[in-house]
Amino acid sequence: MTHIRAYLTLLFTVTFVTSPLFTSPFSGFRADQLPIPQIDPPIQPAGYAFAIWGLIYGWLVVSAVYGLWKRPAARAWDRVRLPLLLSLALGTPWLAVANVSPIWATVLIFAMAVPAIVAVLVAPKADRYWLRAPVSIYAGWLTAAAFVSLGSTAAGYGVLMGALGWAYVGIIAALGVAVITQWRSRAPGYGLTVIWALFAIIMANGTAALGVSLLAGAGIAVMTILTITTTGRPIS
Repeated sequence: MTHIRAYLTLLFTVTFVTSPLFTSPFSGFRADQLPIPQIDPPIQPAGYAFAIWGLIYGWLVVSAVYGLWKRPAARAWDRVRLPLLLSLALGTPWLAVANVSPIWATVLIFAMAVPAIVAVLVAPKADRYWLRAPVSIYAGWLTAAAFVSLGSTAAGYGVLMGALGWAYVGIIAALGVAVITQWRSRAPGYGLTVIWALFAIIMANGTAALGVSLLAGAGIAVMTILTITTTGRPIS
């Protein structure tokens, strides 16, 4: 029982990583899922960016196995395991939910992102490649993905503004969360993953939605400076 969090982390990592095998493929909300179809909304990164899930899945599995093998009762790891396994447990059904309901998928991905960010904030600098790095990348991508889902869904229901307006709101809001998290966590993997998502938004929009691309570019500049200046500094 003393190692229960280590076992549960491995269990929910496995259920999370294998969940795509039991659901239909998901590459964005289908046109028939939203009253106003969102075909390539400007807040959505280019398709290639989603390949980062391969890195996230693989690294989380390695981390969970290593933690159970080498750090089963480590208190520093346990502080990370509790929010992480909560995020992974919530994330296991996400693909199935996303194929049915954009609204509930958006609620669920924010529920996944919050504990993932908490896990980054409490992650120790020791064992950084075994624990802190994979959790940071996972949380960084969820930060971006949560606001992509929000922007796509809100635009799809015609809430207040259209897809372009929600792209601006989503990027600014995601940057707000990312800046605070990066400043507090000092985790380079988190910042680099947010930069990856922002660059993919530029690649998806180009000059067709120049304002969105410029905003994403400004976000990249901010996150690059912040990631460089915070890396290696003590965690406050």
